[in-house]
Amino acid sequence: MDSTTKNEMQPALLPGSSCPGSEWPEQERAERLARGAALKWASGIFYRPEQLARLGQYRSREVQRTCSLEARMKVGIRQGAGVLGLGGRAGQASLAASLPQSVVQSYLEGVKTGVWQLAQGLEAMQEAREALGQAHGLLRGMAETVQALEPLREQVSQHKQLQALSQLLPRLQAVPAAVAHTQSLIDAHRLLEAYVSLRELEQLQEETWASLGDMELPIFEGLGPLSEALGQAVEAAVGAAGQLAREDPALLVAAVRVAEVETGRTTSLEQAPRDWRQRCLRALQEGLEQVHFGTHLLPGPGALAGWLEALRVALPAELATAEALIAPCCPPHYKVVQLWAHTLHSGLRRCLQQFLEGPELGAADAFTLLHWALHVYLGPEMMGSLDLGPEADVSQLEPLLTLENIEQLEATFVSKVRANVVQWLQKALDGEVAEWGREQEPDTDPSGFYHSPMPAIVLQILEENIRVSSLVSESLQRRVHGMALSELGAFLRSFSDALIRFSRDHLRGEAMAPHYVSYLLAALNHQSALSSSVSVLQPDGVALGALAPVEAALEELQRRICRLVLEALLVELQPLFMALPSRQWLSSPELLDDVCERTARFCRDFWRVRNPTVQLLLAEAERTVVLQYLCALMQGRLVCRGADERNQAAERLQHDAMQLRDLFLDLGLEESFQCAPVLLTLRKLLNLRDPTMLGLEVAGLRQQFPDVSEDHVSALLDLRGDVSREQRLAALSSLQAGPQPSPPAGRRALFSLVPAPTPAPSSCLPSGPCA
Repeated sequence: MDSTTKNEMQPALLPGSSCPGSEWPEQERAERLARGAALKWASGIFYRPEQLARLGQYRSREVQRTCSLEARMKVGIRQGAGVLGLGGRAGQASLAASLPQSVVQSYLEGVKTGVWQLAQGLEAMQEAREALGQAHGLLRGMAETVQALEPLREQVSQHKQLQALSQLLPRLQAVPAAVAHTQSLIDAHRLLEAYVSLRELEQLQEETWASLGDMELPIFEGLGPLSEALGQAVEAAVGAAGQLAREDPALLVAAVRVAEVETGRTTSLEQAPRDWRQRCLRALQEGLEQVHFGTHLLPGPGALAGWLEALRVALPAELATAEALIAPCCPPHYKVVQLWAHTLHSGLRRCLQQFLEGPELGAADAFTLLHWALHVYLGPEMMGSLDLGPEADVSQLEPLLTLENIEQLEATFVSKVRANVVQWLQKALDGEVAEWGREQEPDTDPSGFYHSPMPAIVLQILEENIRVSSLVSESLQRRVHGMALSELGAFLRSFSDALIRFSRDHLRGEAMAPHYVSYLLAALNHQSALSSSVSVLQPDGVALGALAPVEAALEELQRRICRLVLEALLVELQPLFMALPSRQWLSSPELLDDVCERTARFCRDFWRVRNPTVQLLLAEAERTVVLQYLCALMQGRLVCRGADERNQAAERLQHDAMQLRDLFLDLGLEESFQCAPVLLTLRKLLNLRDPTMLGLEVAGLRQQFPDVSEDHVSALLDLRGDVSREQRLAALSSLQAGPQPSPPAGRRALFSLVPAPTPAPSSCLPSGPCA
């Protein structure tokens, strides 16, 4: 380093300053050390010549460092003046005066440097202002130049377009022919070649559009319809995928390839993308639905079963075709089998919904649709077939029929079946009623019992409907079961009403039936057949008490028929009992012989009634005869004149009781079910020789027949003819003695059904009913 450079780096001393070595020896030593360190540092830094180029940087850095130190020293001077109490400039000057001369010199150099820097900054600002003014003038001149060059720029642009157009002109002239050629390819179903030709035309359009600055030429107006025509051709080919997969799979593959390539392509033209893939998927679905669920294919009234049967065969075959033929022609992401299954399912579901919104179905169509949708469709014959893959599973989709649809169909089926059942049952009843006026007796079975197919027809009609409904669902079976029981009850009521009209017309003579009683007995067999077979209407899972109303109606029908039979018996016997008891009755058995003869003749056909109904009928007939016998005794037609007549009356009662017993034993009635032994009890009352003992006999009669009344006992005492008023009162008082006895087990009321003449008040107890 030369001496000039060293002098420039060293701080200059103010004129007149001297080295403070004598006053500050430590400072002088520090300055020497500092100068030596600085000289050593400068020698090391500027040892190589190439580093001398950075001398200006080092100088600027040292100047900044010196200014920083001087500024800090200035602050220290001010703070020191404040600490020593030397305020203002005078204080600072005095403090500065007390400092070494080198410090003051350094301070003055800092001030000088600052003034110089301010001067340099002002000069730089003035130069920058002049430069900005010059730049502003240049810009104003350039804007005027640009405006003057704008027409030239437009001409250049037009020249470029004309140049590009001249280069593209041979290709543009071929566009109409290329469009026509592409259209011919589309018409010939050469879709891949047509697509290549269309792409070339569109590429030429893009190049022209870019070259002419976004300007469209009229020559390309036909590309839009041409593209749409190709899209429609692709869509039509894919829509006929089922047919093409068998006849021309290459065309189907070409259509799918065109759609896939076009879907992933983007253009520089401001046009909406052509999503032909979605158009293809929609075409697949629409074509499939049109094949199987087109409007012209929907079934008419009564043709639903055939249509569903055709679908049962066609849909699995369609899925098999999709898996074997169509799926290989399409990309895997099309999921052809799943698309086929879901499309067929949704199309069928929509078709059924539209079908249900139309006219109400008949019973057969409602049943067929319910059974097909709930069992056949998802069964192994169709969508649940093991031959179909998991992609064809539709069990997780919406069901073909909603709960509302099922409810509607079940209600329709039950309503239609009810109407049919009512018609069938009425027809069966009308046929039965028509036979009641025939000249022939009722038909018999091989065992000789009266027989008619009506009960079997009725039960078969109802049981068949219940059985058929179980093939659909439990809910439909419960509905039909309830309907069947309801209609059976209504049928039994209609049957009973018909019997009443038949009996009334016969008894009034309006329509005499030659075999009136025989047909009543046949009706009992019908009731018995229905009672024994009604359990077939009780399906599994139905409450056991469901048949209780029907069983009660059958029991009521049996009682009604028995009453009609017994009324006919009464018509036969009542004239005979008008002469009983009488003097002739005491001396001769002819009156009861006539009763027994007519009863035997009336009951001769009872054997044609099946057990146990025949036992019930014989018991009711025997009871009716005994009741008529008791009614005759209670009428007071005979009063014994002495002991001989009382003995004759007692003997006659015994004889008649035995005769009636033998009669009904011969007819087949067991003795334990007979009521004739009551006559033997009355015989004791008549045969008693001591009237004072009548109270005991009356008490015994009351014990056996708790329903006997004072009127009945008074009538019997009148028949004796020897009972005084006191004896009568004593005998009647025994009826009031003790608690009311309970009727013996298995014995029905008897005297309560026998009317007795009201006795004279003198013969009644004070508490009696006639008192």
